[in-house]
Amino acid sequence: QVQLVESGGGLVQAGGSLRLSCAASGSIFSINTMGWYRQAPGKQRELVAGITSGGTTNYAESVKGRFTISRDNAKNTVNLQMNSLKPEDTAVYYCNVGLRDGMDYWGKGTLVTVSS
Repeated sequence: QVQLVESGGGLVQAGGSLRLSCAASGSIFSINTMGWYRQAPGKQRELVAGITSGGTTNYAESVKGRFTISRDNAKNTVNLQMNSLKPEDTAVYYCNVGLRDGMDYWGKGTLVTVSS
C-alpha cells in the first residue's frame, strides 16, 4: 500500500506559476514511476508529466516547455513546477505512483484554477 498526499493547488492568474508537491508513504521501496495527471470538467483524465526512478521524464505536448517534473527519491516526493499557466490548465491534478509489481496508486487530487 502507498499513501499519497498532494499539496500546492490554488487559484492563479494566467501567466502565473504554481508548484504541486506529492509525498508518498507506505510501501515506498517498490515505487517505480511517479507522475501527475489532470482532469478538467467534462474531460477524461490525462497524463501531464511522468518520471521514472532513473529520472527519465515525459510530458504532454500541451505543457512542454512550461511544466517541469522532478522527484526526490530520498524524500519520496514528486513535484510539478507549472509556469506560464493558461486557463486551459484548469483541472484537478492527481499524483500517481506505479510500483514495480504493476500496481498503481492515486492521490485525492488538488484543484488548480487559472483565471483569464
